[in-house]
Amino acid sequence: MKKNIGTIDKIVRIIIAIVIIVLYALNIISGTLAIILLVIAAMFIVTSITGFCGLYTLIGINTCPLKKK
Repeated sequence: MKKNIGTIDKIVRIIIAIVIIVLYALNIISGTLAIILLVIAAMFIVTSITGFCGLYTLIGINTCPLKKK
């Protein structure tokens, strides 16, 4: 898997995931919405760690800067 997520994208994904987790912990979101958002938060964390987003590959987006040789 070729990395296609840049640093800024990773930071934004992690911040969004943390916000979702905090909202759930404070019981601001609950029920089906909470479950869906927690799954999205988990996906954001995993994609941030791996640096790869399958959806980006499907739609042709790459926020990872080109490596200079």
